[in-house]
Amino acid sequence: MQPVKILIVTDAWRPQTNGVVQTLARTVECLRASGHEVRLVTPQGLRSMPCPTYPEIRLAVFPGREVARMLDSFQPDAVHIATEGSLGLAARRACLRRGLNFTTSYHTQFPQYLRQRFPIPLSASYGFLRWFHGAARACMVSTQSMQVELASRGFRNIVRWARGVDTNLFRPGPKDLLDLPRPVAVYVGRLAVEKNIDAYLQMPWQGSKLVVGDGPERARLEARYPAAHFAGYRFGADLAAHMAAADVFVFPSRTDTFGLVNLEAMACGLPVAAYPVTGPIDIVDDGVTGALDEDLGRAALRALALDPAACRERALRSSWEANTRQFEDNLVCCRGGAPLVTRAMAPCTAAA
Repeated sequence: MQPVKILIVTDAWRPQTNGVVQTLARTVECLRASGHEVRLVTPQGLRSMPCPTYPEIRLAVFPGREVARMLDSFQPDAVHIATEGSLGLAARRACLRRGLNFTTSYHTQFPQYLRQRFPIPLSASYGFLRWFHGAARACMVSTQSMQVELASRGFRNIVRWARGVDTNLFRPGPKDLLDLPRPVAVYVGRLAVEKNIDAYLQMPWQGSKLVVGDGPERARLEARYPAAHFAGYRFGADLAAHMAAADVFVFPSRTDTFGLVNLEAMACGLPVAAYPVTGPIDIVDDGVTGALDEDLGRAALRALALDPAACRERALRSSWEANTRQFEDNLVCCRGGAPLVTRAMAPCTAAA
């Protein structure tokens, strides 16, 4: 079977650190390991500007000509548009003008994020998203609950694309890395308003609270919660070691579509405490790999008593290779709409 050419367009890319970038990077890595030729269109190398209220994200400025040039020169067999930003809009427009089929993915609860910053009705935001994703052959979402939610809002082309975790990197490790009073609760992720980190830092806890990550909310959070320990961004083995050294992982977000970091925590043997909302309800087995409760402090206490081995076992069932196969199955040829013919998925270990 011959490999195919895949073009992936994304407004979210390095040096950003988030679940979207991690998911795309590992998927590209696995696709290339299987012999596909994959090219990325990202803000890197293009004229860009900081995203309003989210300056770490760079938005390409008038990227239409560059996207069209890439489409025409690369002649991909499949096009995947990962985000709804300026690059995503330019790719959507270019594909429609050329009569090319494409797929999209829904990574972020964009309407809820936008509503927390500006008084924009959810109906308007979802109307834009239905328009954007409705032109795709398929819109990929990570969980069953997200599929149901979008279907209830009028989306008609939703398919599943799950997430994976590197269980060689994220694994149980020594606890003595953290010289903090036990038990240690940890949050890992961006420090931004939509992550609802105040709920974590306000919950009652007899022990230590560790925050790993950075973002626009860090200065306010450090000033308001001086008893918490802020470790900043950590990467690779250092990040995994910090997670493994904690006792329970707390995920306070109510707006994530998945929460890849929950799988990473489980791979480290950490039970997860979260709200019973989209994302955690699809990942966390309440009472086995974590605790779901509207009282986050109560969830954290329940989670603390759970078996770390069960968490690790759950993570071991989620490989990037298997989830990349699902991504492949969702792709359609841009020149006719037939499913892609691909080679057997090879192990992927090199960096994308």
